[in-house]
Amino acid sequence: MIRVRRHWAMLLWPLVQTVGIVIVAFVLSRLVSRVGEGLWLPQSLLWYLAVAAVLRFAWKLLEWWIEVIIVTDKRFMITSGVIQTKNSMMPITKVTDMSFLRPFAGQLLGYGTLRVESAGQKQDLEKIQYVPRPEEVFMAISELIFGEKKQPRSHMLEPPRASRRRRRPFARWSDPGVR
Repeated sequence: MIRVRRHWAMLLWPLVQTVGIVIVAFVLSRLVSRVGEGLWLPQSLLWYLAVAAVLRFAWKLLEWWIEVIIVTDKRFMITSGVIQTKNSMMPITKVTDMSFLRPFAGQLLGYGTLRVESAGQKQDLEKIQYVPRPEEVFMAISELIFGEKKQPRSHMLEPPRASRRRRRPFARWSDPGVR
């Protein structure tokens, strides 16, 4: 099983937009405050706009955190959605061709676009952008789809972690007199 989250680079453009909106709101708010005291409404609207931009970025971050790309020996799927969960799924047997593309920014930051072609109609999973470590993901998926079934699968990607919290063994106090 392969389980990856999209690359963090997909958050760069929303981050740049958010920082730009907050800076513009701050500068315009300072200019409005210098003009006069009676202009509280435009100044308040500017700050509401800045707060809305920060909340929008927080929403994009939450969407990124929840979205997961999963490939098993039977299915290829993407799970996404914060309020309403969407599961896009395609059987592995329907995949006829696969390729990946690494733009210049992707080569610098370590992401790429995976293109999956299937027999039949157009699928939701046709183009998957911001895939981290695209060469490793591509090779591991190719081995799952097109490799021989009797050979053991090479583990190019580490298996998903079971839990973020690990229980540590309790410190044992040893009494030299007690055995």
